[in-house]
Amino acid sequence: MTLLHLSPEVARALDQQRPVVALESTIITHGMPWPQNVQTARRVEAEIREAGATPATIAVMAGRIHVGLDDAALDGLGQARQVMKLSRADLAVCLATGRTGATTVAATMICAHLAGIQVFATGGIGGVHRGAETSFDISADLLELAQTPVTVVCAGAKAILDLAKTLEVLETQGVPVIAYGQDDLPAFWSAHSGLTAPLRMDDPTTIAKAHRMRRALGLKGGQLVANPVPAEAEIPRSEITPHIELALAEAAEKGIAAKAVTPFLLQRLFELTAGRSLSANIALVLNNARLAAAIAVELQRQAD
Repeated sequence: MTLLHLSPEVARALDQQRPVVALESTIITHGMPWPQNVQTARRVEAEIREAGATPATIAVMAGRIHVGLDDAALDGLGQARQVMKLSRADLAVCLATGRTGATTVAATMICAHLAGIQVFATGGIGGVHRGAETSFDISADLLELAQTPVTVVCAGAKAILDLAKTLEVLETQGVPVIAYGQDDLPAFWSAHSGLTAPLRMDDPTTIAKAHRMRRALGLKGGQLVANPVPAEAEIPRSEITPHIELALAEAAEKGIAAKAVTPFLLQRLFELTAGRSLSANIALVLNNARLAAAIAVELQRQAD
């Protein structure tokens, strides 16, 4: 039995060599509450279709990697309980035990590459957690970017992380970190982090060319494209930082660690910002989907 189950829509697109954009499922199961999670997932998929590409939301169900979810599967995933949060370390176990799993950035990259998908849109990547110099808490997303050849479009690393250390690890691993349309590295809810990005590109054509050039050079790994949150949805860094510090202090006081940290912090920031963090999250995911679709279209055009 093949591990991959392609939806009819995704199977047709890949067979006909049309552009496809991978989407993660952790944002559905762990990143947003019901029903906004499924509503947002459908809006993201619609944006990708409108931009000329095919969306491929990825999740593990009943021992197979589903690449592309129909309406029933998406609704079921959005309301499911005890869903595994899958990274590189958990993917095989979830498949072997037949459990339901939602893919993080790392797992989505692995599955997308297995399916032959070159571009992936997400909200924000994981990174180096604050205090990592003693906890060694560093997301597997960073090492995945160094070894799996997928271009990932995000709004930067999640601002709850140590962004400077995250950038250092990415540079050490040889991952191209590309700010889209600006010199400053975006910081998820905020367009600016105060850190200068190593690279800047201003159009999908050049990003697609760089992706193809890495393959021509035989370089491992993907590209990270950091796309700033739309201005109308942004929460400036000066405003969001005190909320992040409070949420982090509460997590430490409660002993919340490892994979439980991010969902807790996202929920607390939703409460502390009176819902603005969720609105910004939705806006940036939609924005990233549009850019990822444009890159996927360019990759296909350049291959023809």
